[in-house]
Amino acid sequence: SVPRCYLNKQLATVRVLKGDPAELSCTVSKDNVTGAWFKDGLKLTSMDGVVFEKKGLVHKLIINKAEDIHAGKYRFEGGDVKTEASIFVEDPPQVDKVLLKNLTSVPTVAKAGEGVKLRIPFEGRGPIRAAWLKDRMELGDDTRIRVDKTDTCTTLSISSCDRRDCGDYKVRLKNDSGVLEINLKLVVIDKPQPPAGPIKIVESSTNNITIQWKPPKDDGGKPVQRYIVERQQVGRNDWETLGETPRSCTSFTTSRMEEEMSYYFRVRAMNAEGVSDALESGEVKAAGKASPGAPAPPEIISASRDTITISWKAPSKTGASQIMGYIVQKRKKGTVTWLPVTSVPVKDKKLKVTSLKKGVQYEFRVAAVNAAGTGQPSDPSEPAFAQDPTKSPCQVQDLKVSSSDSTSVTLTWSKPEVQDGNEVKGYEVEMKPSHSLSWTKCFTLSAQSTSCRVQGLQPGEKLFLRVQALSDSGPGEALELEACAGAAPVVSPRLLIDDTVKSFLVIKAGNPIRVKIPFEGSPKPVVTWLKDGLPLPSRAAVSTEDGSTQLLLRAAEFSDSGTYTLELGDGLGKRETFSFQVQITDIPQPPGAIRLEENVPNTVTVTWDPSASEQWEKNLYYTVLKRESQKGLWHVLGDLIYNNKFTFTRVVPGRDYYFRVVAKNDLGTSDPSETVQPWRIWKKKAEFRVKAQKYRGVNQNQPPRFLVPLKSHVVVTGSECHMSCAVGGHPPPKITWYKDSRDLSRDPNYFCTNDFGVCSLVVLGVTKQDEGEYMVEASNEVGRAFSRAFLAIKGNS
Repeated sequence: SVPRCYLNKQLATVRVLKGDPAELSCTVSKDNVTGAWFKDGLKLTSMDGVVFEKKGLVHKLIINKAEDIHAGKYRFEGGDVKTEASIFVEDPPQVDKVLLKNLTSVPTVAKAGEGVKLRIPFEGRGPIRAAWLKDRMELGDDTRIRVDKTDTCTTLSISSCDRRDCGDYKVRLKNDSGVLEINLKLVVIDKPQPPAGPIKIVESSTNNITIQWKPPKDDGGKPVQRYIVERQQVGRNDWETLGETPRSCTSFTTSRMEEEMSYYFRVRAMNAEGVSDALESGEVKAAGKASPGAPAPPEIISASRDTITISWKAPSKTGASQIMGYIVQKRKKGTVTWLPVTSVPVKDKKLKVTSLKKGVQYEFRVAAVNAAGTGQPSDPSEPAFAQDPTKSPCQVQDLKVSSSDSTSVTLTWSKPEVQDGNEVKGYEVEMKPSHSLSWTKCFTLSAQSTSCRVQGLQPGEKLFLRVQALSDSGPGEALELEACAGAAPVVSPRLLIDDTVKSFLVIKAGNPIRVKIPFEGSPKPVVTWLKDGLPLPSRAAVSTEDGSTQLLLRAAEFSDSGTYTLELGDGLGKRETFSFQVQITDIPQPPGAIRLEENVPNTVTVTWDPSASEQWEKNLYYTVLKRESQKGLWHVLGDLIYNNKFTFTRVVPGRDYYFRVVAKNDLGTSDPSETVQPWRIWKKKAEFRVKAQKYRGVNQNQPPRFLVPLKSHVVVTGSECHMSCAVGGHPPPKITWYKDSRDLSRDPNYFCTNDFGVCSLVVLGVTKQDEGEYMVEASNEVGRAFSRAFLAIKGNS
């Protein structure tokens, strides 16, 4: 429908979309009145796209296709008629309809590793703010993602896509005429993830092995076509392909096994984009016949320069048949290759191994043999030298701690006595913490070294140290002592606060809270974390190590808002503290149900139930919008509203209104709460009644009084501001408006009305100069009354 305005009825505002028609009309009292139209104070004789028309008493100004040049304040003068109206040309963001359909109906598909560029050209009155959102969070530039914007288009670029980039995206275009939101979908396809493990051994027998796995958690955006199963024999490097299974089958059976052999299995998933990484099993041993178990490690009986005699015991598990003998193997210490000692099994459980190399250390192992075959080998024996028996070296002498500091201990000793030419070849130093039972080797030193320094200790740490001499016949008897690292210098506890540690954190609900603070102090300070002066909730995790302490809550909740305090104490009363604030927030929940009431004639009071987010969001406010048809554009009536009530004063009787309320905070805007049924004030036909006044002997005059006072407003630059109040009194009071004590009666920038005591002041196209204190004065012959309010101006976002 064409927006129309009848100027001789009341001050009016026409809002028209750019490119749509608009019409102003005025009715005069005489047919011979010519009249003249003015725009922004200048008389119009001709104007592009504007037609002047007169039909009888009706003068019309018709705009065929509204453009920016048609916006302004219009006035008609003719005869005794002089009236005004304003036209606002709305030009909200728009995108080509064909492009919009292509973007929203078909997902954008990209392959992993490729770049993606989504470009959206747009039109509309500038400046237009463009924002890209994913999962309700606005995207910003990082190493992979870049958001670009010019005056006519916005572009999202992703340099190298991966599966994390899949999902729903939203482009939000906004200017002072409206908001356009475009929903897009991006699909990134890739090879699948490895099958889900672990690989289970469902069956293992002498005939076959059956393995089982689970489908991959992510199929890469393309369905899995099949699985590839491979096998590797333990000790070999090559993998052998056993076969494939369809995607519906997640198990595989192989019969190509050798008894007693061990294997690894792996499974890969394949889709149209490629083959996944492999899921590997642990070592799987093929079942065999009942062969013997492993004997205990052999024992060394004696040794000479070229022989070593060993003995062993039969295994506890002999298998399904009698043991026929034993396979004996040897190796040099430090090597991995085992060599056979005899060519046939040894029937006895004792063997003298000959032809050994003098001075070399050897290890031995045995395996039992029965009718089923050779069993598992034993663990290696203790290493033994092939040499004639000699005495071990004596203990070192004069072992003592020559010095120590907070992190180290220095040992010194003297060489042991030499017996039978058994010379010392070196020394071995071992340590054991006071709370441990096992020794750890620290150093192996040459025969010339008789001191060493043990480092990396904690201040005041107690430990045991021992030194033993080494010779060709083996290690000598160890000599040990107890030592203690020196005390560290006393350093008062101090928090090392820098720019990385913030005193106020705003965290979105569901995101982690992670605060790491470095400190120093010696002895190690006592670290205490508090929330609002009380111990932390059980969900909080605190880790303290290496001069820093960290607080972690993996998923923030609204109850986590508060003051967190870190205390450092030295146990002697000295303390240092640091406190910081945490505010947990989220995009607001929508407001509750909307109610509409006509408390004052020709006005509507909009009230609503508060958003559930009010209980945790301190910076929450509301915006009220209205439209005059089910498919019309929404227009902002009030913004920055911090209560749950708003009064709209310019209601036109007979017109339908729909209202919407949204909650806002720093993170964004909630879903709207809307009225379902239209609001309408019915036009009433004027009724004239003549009623004779009764004589009253008392004076009915009353001084002016404000039934509904003025209230302060906060509006956006360029919008309308309606200030209204209700006044009573007899005789009807005279109304005068003031701004900063200046009379506004003759100022053409302000429009004042008084409808039966409902007084309104309208400011069209608010600018920063309109900010200030406004006062309305009501006066009659009985007295005067005043009401004041403040108008604040907010710039466009």
